[in-house]
Amino acid sequence: MAKLYLKFEQQVLKEVSLTPATLTIGRLPDNMLQIDNLAVSGHHAKVTWDDGHYAIEDLGSLNGTYVNNQRVGKASLRDGDQVLIGKHVVQFRDETHVPEPAAPPKPIATLDPTVMLDTRKAQEMLAGPSAAGSAPAAAMPPKDRTGVLNVLDGKADQAQYVLTSKMTMIGKSNMASIRLKGLFAPNSAALISRRDGKYFIAASEAKIKVRINGEEITGQHELNDGDIIEVASLKVAFSFQE
Repeated sequence: MAKLYLKFEQQVLKEVSLTPATLTIGRLPDNMLQIDNLAVSGHHAKVTWDDGHYAIEDLGSLNGTYVNNQRVGKASLRDGDQVLIGKHVVQFRDETHVPEPAAPPKPIATLDPTVMLDTRKAQEMLAGPSAAGSAPAAAMPPKDRTGVLNVLDGKADQAQYVLTSKMTMIGKSNMASIRLKGLFAPNSAALISRRDGKYFIAASEAKIKVRINGEEITGQHELNDGDIIEVASLKVAFSFQE
């Protein structure tokens, strides 16, 4: 049987069994899997049975749908895939196609329904502790380095940003950590993710252009010390601090 596990900070909040019927995911209560968080669109994504397998499809959400840290419009799901919806992770498990039973989910935590989650808090969304420990210590990149953005040109709410979060949004939205100013600034321009001491940047939408050192990038791009980033009307320099 295939299931979805809704997680927040590695804690399982909800478990849903899948059927061939379409399952919708979003912030509104009419969704079969409701995620009550402002980073989630009212109807964010849906899971469907498609030609012998399950697939997830984004429904035009503001912040996008990510499968294993790659933004998708529609993608097939395989056992163990992790889907990022806003600040939550939805893990897909297909127990009928794995040799051993999946480990039981952790006990569901008792949540205060009035808690508002800090949209700028660091989230361990995709890389679990086991992934970090799978490689030899000597091969791991340094994790005590923190990325810094210094604004060179453009309108933003600060002159410098220290990238301590696992995911940092650049845009005009109230959920953005790097707030753009200006009438025509996009609500969400780009996302910077932090994994194992490295930083990666990707445009939030296909129509938004991101340039690194003057060259336009596609998909996710790893940031290196000294890179110059241009997105929307903002120009910043990326560097590491120990």
